[in-house]
Amino acid sequence: MVAGSRALFNDGLPSMSLNGPWRFHLSQSLATAPVGVEEEAFDDGAWDTLPVPSSWNFHGHGRPAYTNVQFPFPLDPPHPPDANPIGDHRVTFDASDDYIDGAILRFDGIENAGTIWLNGTLLGITRGSRLPQEFDVAGILRSTTNVLVVRVAQFSAASYLEDQDAWWLPGIFRDVTLTSNPPSISVRDVFVGAGYTAEGKGILHVELDRAFPGTEAGIKELGFSMALESGSADVEVGPVDPWTAETPRLYALTVETPHQTLSFNVGFRSITVKDAQVHINGVPVLFRGVNKHEHDPDLGRVMDGGRLARELKLMKAHNINAIRTSHYAPHPRLLELADELGFYVIDECDYETHGYEAGGWAGNPSAEPQYRDALLDRMKRLVERDKNHACVIMWSLGNEAGKGENLRAMAEWTKARDPERLIHYEGDWDCPYVDVYSRMYATPAEVELIGRQAEEPLEDAALDAHRRNLPFILCEYVHAMGNGPGGLADYQQLFEKYPRLQGGFVWEWIDHGIRQHTPDGEAYFAYGGDFGEKVHDGNFVIDGLVSADLEPRPGLLDFKKVISPVQMDIDPAWTAVGILNKYDFLDLSHLMFTWQVDGPHGELATGRLEIPATAAGVGSGVELPPRSTR
Repeated sequence: MVAGSRALFNDGLPSMSLNGPWRFHLSQSLATAPVGVEEEAFDDGAWDTLPVPSSWNFHGHGRPAYTNVQFPFPLDPPHPPDANPIGDHRVTFDASDDYIDGAILRFDGIENAGTIWLNGTLLGITRGSRLPQEFDVAGILRSTTNVLVVRVAQFSAASYLEDQDAWWLPGIFRDVTLTSNPPSISVRDVFVGAGYTAEGKGILHVELDRAFPGTEAGIKELGFSMALESGSADVEVGPVDPWTAETPRLYALTVETPHQTLSFNVGFRSITVKDAQVHINGVPVLFRGVNKHEHDPDLGRVMDGGRLARELKLMKAHNINAIRTSHYAPHPRLLELADELGFYVIDECDYETHGYEAGGWAGNPSAEPQYRDALLDRMKRLVERDKNHACVIMWSLGNEAGKGENLRAMAEWTKARDPERLIHYEGDWDCPYVDVYSRMYATPAEVELIGRQAEEPLEDAALDAHRRNLPFILCEYVHAMGNGPGGLADYQQLFEKYPRLQGGFVWEWIDHGIRQHTPDGEAYFAYGGDFGEKVHDGNFVIDGLVSADLEPRPGLLDFKKVISPVQMDIDPAWTAVGILNKYDFLDLSHLMFTWQVDGPHGELATGRLEIPATAAGVGSGVELPPRSTR
């Protein structure tokens, strides 16, 4: 009954949200959990009410816990700890005739493992907390009084694959949706690729999971349409405006079958590696990036579109052009916004095993054959969900998960499925199966050696030659904790001096503080250990460029200045200003330059500077107004 992985898109068919108030009961272990919760006649009248989505710790049930590297329980895979809270969720709903002929029940995020029943029938068990899970409910769903039950275990065998540096927050924390999907007439999945040629033309790839006679695809704005009888096609659509993080141009694509209309926003762009540099549309780019966890101080892991939009607009206002989704598949809305607003995204698999490091990586899942299917499943679900987004330029296999052949298998499957996008993984410095050389916290001295392609050689000559010709990024650098980040200008000077160095991603974007109140009502942000955890990593979760409330820290203002895409230098006599355009694509015609002179009592004079358009990568100069007019 489990449906396969697929992209999330507007398929033109009815859907209904099952978000809202659910009945909820928390038990401290499976042994003490109520029996028979899956039965329709089970009486949940005495249970509490809990909103879905939610992290139940934020609604008076249990307490959050934070660890960075260590697991919050003994390392004894695949066994979860005996102290394993169980959250039972129940909801009743009706479904119209639109769903009775075929429907898909979708969960976008359950931490950590959910056992799902509908009308007393076991649908399955979820794995991969930040990845979608779908169930085909045809023949089980009925028109009225459907009873959906989800038993969530805070820990499971899958917890050993999810040791990210973040709070452990159990619950159904993303959307629950029922979608009409009659099997005889529905397209379930589409892979849309939109390439960009050196001649400025768009190449459209459309691949449906099934074909229907009379199917057509078109982009009205381009006057383009084509028959899609076979279910797939690759075709040139003519001249297009390319998509980049600086020019996030999107086109509306529709695919019409006899039964439904599918809608997509597509951005035409190419991704290549040439001369040890990542090129977008044939142009090398510089990543001015951040690592982004998902955190709300009042809701935990629950995200809404409004907050995500505020976060990304705040990034754009501070010159940030790239996001690494540390360390899991993000909320789907983030990628929609990144397409629209313009960000380069390293989309990371929901995989980290950092807690194995203390034992010398013994038994690490990356190298153990019995974990291969589970890791491939996680990678496939990431790629299939997010494959239609222009913003995604790299797939990351995970974070801090050691070495092993399972990582190679994940990379090889991903490259076969999606040949153009690049493969990223930092944990194996030999780089045998990746397209970029990625490091964390390398010193400026070492980064300079890498920029000069003069780093310490590998023992294997072939591997060394491969790595030495890879682009280099710092997937984490300049830790923003406390008075950090420091050394920003030192790194930026190296990025701009050596073409191989293509920037980095600050650790990290946001503090993970949880809002609490003193006895007299004063609010403060709690961190590891503040909830009575015996195993925790203290305030290492308070290390962002913005507060948990999205208030910019001084470090963000510093970062904005260091990565500014426009550099201005005024001559000693204050008669002229030199301007260097550091954008990768844009000229300066979209900006307005003004000057102002202040005296002891305020503004004395102001005016506008007429700056030449000044192409990307080019400098220009302009005279300042005479002193007599200033």
